Amino acid sequence: MRRLLALTQQALAAPPRNPRMAVVIGRLLAIAFLLCFGTGLYSHFLQEPEPWMRFSTVPAQLYQVTQGIHITAGIACFPLILGKLYTIYPQLFQTPPVKGPLHLLERASIALFVGASLVQITIGLLNTYQWYPWNFGFRQVHWALSFVVIGSLAIHIAVKLPMITRFWTRNSEGTRELRGETADGETPTEKTPDAVGTPVGGVTGRVFRWIDGSPAAEPAVSRRGFVTAVGVSTATVVALTAGQSFAALSPFNIFAPRVKGTGPAGLPVNRTAKAAQVLDTAVAPDWSLTIANGSRTISMSRAELLALPQTTVDLPISCVEGWSQMATWKGVRLRDLLDRVGADTSQGLKLTSLEKKGGYRVTQMGPEYAFDASTLVALEVNGETLDIDHGYPARMIAPGRPGVLQTKWLSSLEVEA
Repeated sequence: MRRLLALTQQALAAPPRNPRMAVVIGRLLAIAFLLCFGTGLYSHFLQEPEPWMRFSTVPAQLYQVTQGIHITAGIACFPLILGKLYTIYPQLFQTPPVKGPLHLLERASIALFVGASLVQITIGLLNTYQWYPWNFGFRQVHWALSFVVIGSLAIHIAVKLPMITRFWTRNSEGTRELRGETADGETPTEKTPDAVGTPVGGVTGRVFRWIDGSPAAEPAVSRRGFVTAVGVSTATVVALTAGQSFAALSPFNIFAPRVKGTGPAGLPVNRTAKAAQVLDTAVAPDWSLTIANGSRTISMSRAELLALPQTTVDLPISCVEGWSQMATWKGVRLRDLLDRVGADTSQGLKLTSLEKKGGYRVTQMGPEYAFDASTLVALEVNGETLDIDHGYPARMIAPGRPGVLQTKWLSSLEVEA
């Protein structure tokens, strides 16, 4: 069995499969996951804030940028993690499989990290298409798995830190050894076969030999070819999907599920009125918006809202699925409506939609958003009356908020004590 594993490892050996390349790809992968984790935390707490949390309303495009980075970095993880797996694949066949407690911890951490990461980025990608071929709650699982991924990554880095340090730079001791350099920087013409069956030599035309000393053909995959393949793959998946988040790349947006400039009033639709089951209630002639602060309550029809002073603002719709687009909104400042019921600037709001059901039928809004001058009860978008799929008869629009919290088909606004 040991001989079989050694021969398997030999067959899989190639110049890119070395510790230096594993460190380089791992470094990029760690950056991508940390970007996902940090921006994911921000998105989560925007949607489910702790009572003491307050968020900035400027710049208005803040969430557009952070969530665009979140989705784009997550997509970039696909070629990076596949590249990382390619570099370490022969280690799956190392002998003996487990050499001690620390080695067991190392192998367990990487197995957990790879498994959790592949599930995490896959369900995240499917979420951008709003396709859920599973029975569990996406938000809860995605949130929990983020800590599993980062925790197992931290353990793996801690266990492998000596190796990472040894191969961190081009001139590190381990990297020089991989190039076959001696301490004084000279490069011999041939190296002695190593002890685990990997072909010796590397990336500069040196001789390759198997563990028994017999000549071996130079592997077909070169280091340069591998780096190019990973780099081009990562750049391609980013360039062809990031256009849904960043306007500069929108001409190249081929594979992302949302395209800027489409939909009613030139604005994409995420959740339709039909899906929300509001086709009748949203156009009912007796619709009114209720604004309540304790015992003080007023109700205003759409005509009464239109009769109030109107404000125009440019704010983006920025969805958790990664797509975003700037739009011009017109409506009544929310703080003007709250003044009518005597709301205090320290009080938040509970917003209720006409939707029949859904996790965002009722949402909370902190006072930093409620009393911001740019926050509107919007009645028009891009110079047109709100389409029913965009939230007719009235919707909320505020700076720096996720699209799922920009409540459509408003029914009531309740000031919280």
